Amino acid sequence: MSEIHALSGAYAVDALDDNERELFEQHLADCSACQAEIAGLREAASLLPETSYAAPPPGLRDRVLSDISKVRPLPPLPTPEPPAQETVRDIGSARSRRFPVRLVAAAAVLAVLGVGAAVTEPWEDNTSQRDLNAAEQVLASSDAERVSLKLGDAEATIVRSVSRGQAVIVTNDMPPAPEGKLYELWLQRPEGNMVRAGLMPEGSDNTYLLEGDAANATGVGITIEDAPDGSNVPTTEPIALFDFEQAT
Repeated sequence: MSEIHALSGAYAVDALDDNERELFEQHLADCSACQAEIAGLREAASLLPETSYAAPPPGLRDRVLSDISKVRPLPPLPTPEPPAQETVRDIGSARSRRFPVRLVAAAAVLAVLGVGAAVTEPWEDNTSQRDLNAAEQVLASSDAERVSLKLGDAEATIVRSVSRGQAVIVTNDMPPAPEGKLYELWLQRPEGNMVRAGLMPEGSDNTYLLEGDAANATGVGITIEDAPDGSNVPTTEPIALFDFEQAT
């Protein structure tokens, strides 16, 4: 077998010079084995997402091609006739044997050209691995407990995680505070006093992480205070009081 077969990998990723490409394409027109190998390499290479590019060291390409020329590639195995009734397990097994070979070949060619690639498994759920912010971590906690109240046409829900010591308020259709006023949040302590827990952001639909340690709180209150800074102690009766004893 001619050593020109060894150029199939470099040809698949367009790494040949003009003379080599012309010579190989003349060979490729009549070589079904190389045609099949190049198709497989290009298919596998398309599965490798490019993440970064680094220029290869000088002379790397020449050394690699020189080393490849010393390796005599094996001829392709003949394709066996499939059985009359091939089961799903047989098909899956055959695919699992072929896929790693193509993937490794394509990865080797990309490494020669200085392209860094990351292989992701098809069953990986990237969204489940993404970083959650603090409010999302409370909502997703296994010990999350919830208390909801209707405020006219609006609805507000407090979600607390005792293990995290944090609480979140989620509002829907919340009306704006009166002019010159704002909504302020409070954590109710076991002895009955209220501790400032932050100012609710403007907007009808919000998810807001309360300030302070909510682990020992008995509830959460909302009062209407003067804008823009609110108050250090409640100056009005709460328009809503969420009792953690009623949490589910």
